[in-house]
Amino acid sequence: MLGFVRTDDEALVSCLGDPQRTVAAYRELLRRGESAVGAIRAGLRDADPAVREGCCRLLDHLVDTASMGELVAMADDPDARVRIAAFHALACDRCKGDTCAPGPDQVLEPALRHLASDPDPQVRARAAELVGKFAHSDARAVAALRASHADDPSRAVRKKAGWFAPGGTVYRRTRPTATRVRTGHRRSSR
Repeated sequence: MLGFVRTDDEALVSCLGDPQRTVAAYRELLRRGESAVGAIRAGLRDADPAVREGCCRLLDHLVDTASMGELVAMADDPDARVRIAAFHALACDRCKGDTCAPGPDQVLEPALRHLASDPDPQVRARAAELVGKFAHSDARAVAALRASHADDPSRAVRKKAGWFAPGGTVYRRTRPTATRVRTGHRRSSR
């Protein structure tokens, strides 16, 4: 490799494809945080699907606004494991909070498409989670979840779609609460 020197971060990203070194590389890249995001984003284009999957899992924790479009694009990766990791990263707020949570304009269309027609049931289940984030605000999400709940060939996907559809346990738990309007009356303290 004349004239090209790999950085430590790039070397660690390539280790995500090595079953013997993937766990240590993942932990170290996660520890390095923002400083490794450039190499992780570059790893999304690696020929090895294990590297792409690991990079999606890392971006679940380290995603920034500049990385969101690339993570959304991974939902169409040819490898199902990569699509699963991408949908998880896009749906999971627990790891990243609301600082980078993608809006429906970025993620709802790919999630609806994969929920309806992805050949892998695990991808469809992860897509249901992402579609479910918009079930309180978008009629397309509700319709897709209901259709999946009724007709998906996988029992697991039907079950998960039912959780996120109106009336389901997750739907009820995540229902927005109405802001209480103050009437100007005070309670008397007796």
